[in-house]
Amino acid sequence: MRITICILILVSIITGCKDNTQVKKKRKSSNDIPQIYYKVINEFPHSTKSFTEGLLFHNRDLFESTGSPKNTHETKSVFGILNLETGEIDVKQELNRNRYFGEGIAIFNNKIYQLTYKNQTCFVYDLKTFEKVTKFLYPNKEGWGLTTDGKNLIMSDGTNELSYINPENFERIKTLNVTANNYAIDYLNELEYIKGFIYANVWPTNNIVKIDPKNGHVIGLLDLTPLQTIAYGNNPEIDVTNGIAYDSITGNIFVTGKMWSKIYELEILD
Repeated sequence: MRITICILILVSIITGCKDNTQVKKKRKSSNDIPQIYYKVINEFPHSTKSFTEGLLFHNRDLFESTGSPKNTHETKSVFGILNLETGEIDVKQELNRNRYFGEGIAIFNNKIYQLTYKNQTCFVYDLKTFEKVTKFLYPNKEGWGLTTDGKNLIMSDGTNELSYINPENFERIKTLNVTANNYAIDYLNELEYIKGFIYANVWPTNNIVKIDPKNGHVIGLLDLTPLQTIAYGNNPEIDVTNGIAYDSITGNIFVTGKMWSKIYELEILD
């Protein structure tokens, strides 16, 4: 089924923490942030067992990484190639859920990098064989989202800071403080680098913010609340909006959420 939604974003940025305790922060109105309009041009099935942590395109394949909360027994910490006809993941690697919680992934220089939530560990796999080749430790207390600008890895950790990482040794090169209207935007989650800008889900909201990497300023905002409403109607057990994948061929982005039954293809309207 094809649906079309054009929305005007009238939303405030709500912040929270990973255990679902919401915290209000002093902030200005989000009406000061430029609104980003979009149109839903397609939808695809998505497994309600997939607790989405990362989403990206590589060579026309859509990769997804997932986590495994203890209270959701059917979830697994895996990554693999998503079948858009069935919504199932062709699993390439799975972490032991008793030891690790899988988070975001990025592909760089024929390797797949996979963050873990609280183990301060990034696993690295060969892109052709999907065999584990090494692992790196990092000082960030948590790992959330991961992307690349073609030179560095860019990592979120649940704060308003993004860490630029050397892919060769996972050493931190610099950090970028993300702000909107001079206030920190915390809980940056899944990341995607699109045409020179960083897009980030803001946990636990339905917002995706567009970040200028030159200064960390938020210069645009997408509100996915209409899609979350549909997702909740399809499955009341869903979790938050999460997952951004850029299709460089069409210029569209694919979005979803944790345990949502659909992935949506969006055309960004100028």
